[in-house]
Amino acid sequence: MRIKDMQTWAVANPPPHFGGPYWVFLKLTTDDGVSGYGEAFGVPFAPARVCDLIADVVERHVIGESPFQIESLWRVIYSSGYAQHPELTMGGVLSAIEIACWDIVGKALDQPVYNLMGGQVNEKLRSYTYLYPPQPAEGEMAVVSIQGDPEVAPQRAAHYMDMGFTAVGFDPVMPVGAFDPRQIDLESLANAELVTRNIREAVGNKCDLLVKTHGQMTTSSAIRLARRLEQFDPLWFEEPTPPENRDEMARVAAATTIPVATGERLVSKYEFADVLGKQAAAILQPALARVGGIMEGKKIAGMAEAHYAQMAPHLYAGPIEAAANIQLGTCSPNFLVQESIETFGSFYGEILKEPIQWQDGYIIPPTKPGIGIELDEAVADANPYTEAQVFPRMPDRPVTNEIDRAAGS
Repeated sequence: MRIKDMQTWAVANPPPHFGGPYWVFLKLTTDDGVSGYGEAFGVPFAPARVCDLIADVVERHVIGESPFQIESLWRVIYSSGYAQHPELTMGGVLSAIEIACWDIVGKALDQPVYNLMGGQVNEKLRSYTYLYPPQPAEGEMAVVSIQGDPEVAPQRAAHYMDMGFTAVGFDPVMPVGAFDPRQIDLESLANAELVTRNIREAVGNKCDLLVKTHGQMTTSSAIRLARRLEQFDPLWFEEPTPPENRDEMARVAAATTIPVATGERLVSKYEFADVLGKQAAAILQPALARVGGIMEGKKIAGMAEAHYAQMAPHLYAGPIEAAANIQLGTCSPNFLVQESIETFGSFYGEILKEPIQWQDGYIIPPTKPGIGIELDEAVADANPYTEAQVFPRMPDRPVTNEIDRAAGS
């Protein structure tokens, strides 16, 4: 069995764009007709260019090779161009290829991927969602719009709890800025405390609160916020500082009782080893369509297990990364919770031949071979993403005051 052909898609995710405005998918096909799907997340170039990058790497390193040689292909691609260094662009490209290979291998052996990585540990996977508004306004970024609203955010948290969720995520100090980290002003700190207080009062002890910040804060500002929020006992404090300096994140972790979570912007086991070695986080959030794929995620989970750290794979991407995450969570004893895009409905369900199964706050792992899903290629073809925008768009000036915060700019 050899990989013979490939196809890519840059798919437009229609409004309200839950999971991002576009997704980049890959299909690899072998000489005996077995196909596997992969996804690249967070490559900082226009989606059409990302498709070109994937095609370049596949043509040079993957066509003619066996999909079973995942470890060798990984090392060759990771080392190409004399790189051998964690890097977001190659991380996303490599992840798409790796996930597609595992999908082929599972289908060829008639086994779900989790059975090839130690077998099923978890019969169902606890999931959480961001707080989304019921109907985002035209042009409004749904994730941003209600995160810091002390009246609407708790209403939405209660809504999701009623749906069955036992954990919800929110960022009470939005927006994110290209000039971050910054010192959060007192008004913003007070508002974040109020939002968190109101959500806790709305859900009681039946729902975990996940403070999903995005590296906006300096170390001192993050510690100040953590001290205000500890009384509400959040399950985690995500990316309190930018991911590039793990020493500073470790200072935050040492200064608060809230577990620190991080990982969506990290690539490879090497960067996660640094996080663990410096005790910068207790909860790891690799994005499998960026970090290097499913087996890289399994290696990270193994390192985390030895440090008593837990896994909560990141997801703000398409359903192929979601499917890969589910395979990893199913076979990982230190799995904690899986990020979900609500209950995987709407376009998330339409673009798959069979939707991801979600029930009463949990994802039900598939039993089908490979990564357990099949892309509806006709839907992907009918929804091309033709813009050159790179998500997310970052402001071109520093975020400075409450006006910026209110505008979500």
